Amino acid sequence: MLDRKFILKIFEAYSIERWNDLVRPFDIIEMDKAGEKMVLAYMIGRIEESRGRSIDWEWMIYASLFDLLKKIALCDIKSPVQRLIKNEFPGEYMRLNEWVLNQYRPLMHDEELFARFTLYIGQSGGSLPLDERGKLTARVFRAAHKFSTLRELQMIAMVNEPQRLEKIEKDLNADIQNYLDLRGMQLLLTRQRPFDFLMMIEQLRFQRRWNQTPRVPATSVLGHCFFVAVITLLLSRCTDTPLCPRRLYDNYFSALFHDLPEAVTRDIISPVKQATDELPFIVKKIEDQIVDKELVPLMEPCYKDELIYFTSDEFENRVLLDGAVKHVTWEQLNESYNKDVYAPVDGRLVRFADHISALLEADSSIRHGITSEHLTGGRDNILAAYPIGKIVNGIDAGAFFRNITG
Repeated sequence: MLDRKFILKIFEAYSIERWNDLVRPFDIIEMDKAGEKMVLAYMIGRIEESRGRSIDWEWMIYASLFDLLKKIALCDIKSPVQRLIKNEFPGEYMRLNEWVLNQYRPLMHDEELFARFTLYIGQSGGSLPLDERGKLTARVFRAAHKFSTLRELQMIAMVNEPQRLEKIEKDLNADIQNYLDLRGMQLLLTRQRPFDFLMMIEQLRFQRRWNQTPRVPATSVLGHCFFVAVITLLLSRCTDTPLCPRRLYDNYFSALFHDLPEAVTRDIISPVKQATDELPFIVKKIEDQIVDKELVPLMEPCYKDELIYFTSDEFENRVLLDGAVKHVTWEQLNESYNKDVYAPVDGRLVRFADHISALLEADSSIRHGITSEHLTGGRDNILAAYPIGKIVNGIDAGAFFRNITG
């Protein structure tokens, strides 16, 4: 079972502001940055795979969580300062990394996960080596980080005097030169189709969830998607069944992209969606039509079909059989389809993680003293949907919810 304090520690990334020494036209939040970075890592990585290169997606997926954990722990030290410590005081930088690990040791009861975290800290700090496949994967991950930072800089440039940004822009552009061999970066920097697709996804950064009520912290749709992805990853470790590599990959990216249609439809809150018996099906049909018209043409051929698979029937356990989607039970996923060839997805686990996110969004605000009927009603409805004893893909979801609400 996941530790409540560990989940709440990850949730803190919703409260970490970026670029807070500059004028900002909108809230720039660490969780949102993490979400955009992984969207970019997916796009750049899949384009590299289409060129015959191999990406270690398992490393990338775990890196997305570990990188965020490190940023949460070190949020008071600006990135340029961290870089100076790393380059000029390597011994002190190693001790700083050890301090980060010690902050999470009491929160991570999963020994194998903590071992992975320790390895990542060593690899990202340069004290432990990566193989050739790992080096390419780390470069894709770093390129996504740099480009997502560039996008933030471009968005705040319009409201800041140029002299405030000159050195930042110069240093960032110098860093980006190191990744120009990656085809995805070339397409993004020259504003080709992947850039147009990213622009649509970025709209999810500006869309606030629970838009009808004050709430602390406010969360965007994109940040929510990333949080759901990492919670799905952690929940996948709470069962006794080891996931095949494709299942881990599909679960994570299905969660990351589960609200992709909202880039063109906006977030329709659950009570409105359920206003009539038929409305959920009608809304889903309209969403599919708009996505097919406005989003699909912006997708690269190397990931178009996969993204459609991720976002269709996103909350159903499913596999691909002879190119057709088949809904299956969790038992069938484990016994018959836990193989890469079937592209298995624990869709119900993604839905569980989605509800965990919604519950924490409501419960956290209520605990901060910012509440409303929408928040209390939403929290109560989610808890009512998961009574004690309700099992979701091998996890006692009812007990889990009572644990995280304290």
